[in-house]
Amino acid sequence: MRVKGGRTFYGDVLGILMLDTKFPRIPGDVGNAFSYEFPVRFKVVKGATVRKVVFEADHSLYMKFLDAAKELESEGIKAITTGCGFLSIFQDELAKSLKIPVFTSTLLIVPLAYKLTMGRVGIITANAKTLSKKHLERAGIDLERIPIAVAGLEEKEEFRRVILEDSDEADVEKLRKEVVEVAEELVSKYSDIKSLVFECHNLSPFSKDVHEKVGLPIFDFLSLAKFVYHVVVKRGFNEIIL
Repeated sequence: MRVKGGRTFYGDVLGILMLDTKFPRIPGDVGNAFSYEFPVRFKVVKGATVRKVVFEADHSLYMKFLDAAKELESEGIKAITTGCGFLSIFQDELAKSLKIPVFTSTLLIVPLAYKLTMGRVGIITANAKTLSKKHLERAGIDLERIPIAVAGLEEKEEFRRVILEDSDEADVEKLRKEVVEVAEELVSKYSDIKSLVFECHNLSPFSKDVHEKVGLPIFDFLSLAKFVYHVVVKRGFNEIIL
């Protein structure tokens, strides 16, 4: 077998473009390497703060994300994602500019969740007030065809303090309680919800808790990351056993 080199290191599969933050990243979070069953590589996009991305949808950040993504691509990364679902606004531009798959946001799962269940999709987001029609449409969500219901965590005290205001310490149990509360309230309000999608890439640590409370399929960031991993890394079958 002959192999070709050209780089100094190998084996990382998923490149993650992270926001410029300091809040804790617990296992399950997009920014914790223990969340993954495969090699990942993080790259912080300097200046891409929560305020600029979630509150302001600052399009001037695009070139920073593109440059960081191209650097990861040149290092042999097989697929690119981001640390925040609000970056769906860059989905088409990044995907067109790179040779490898790009999935900026878990919002990309919404059309699939709808097709799998043919019922309303509940979206739990970091900030319902700033999650716009543009964010949804850039993720491929046809609002005339796909029924959705959105609930945000922006009014929850601990989530707002830790994630939205970027605190360097967090009460995990308070966060867990707040996420479950928002999910229960949304499902209670819309009886036709048949699945939940977590826009926020920080919510995966709490997926099991929400699932146990509401009993619905939960699509989170790790669901999408694992799916894309199995798209770009294929298992070989050398023997056929009948």
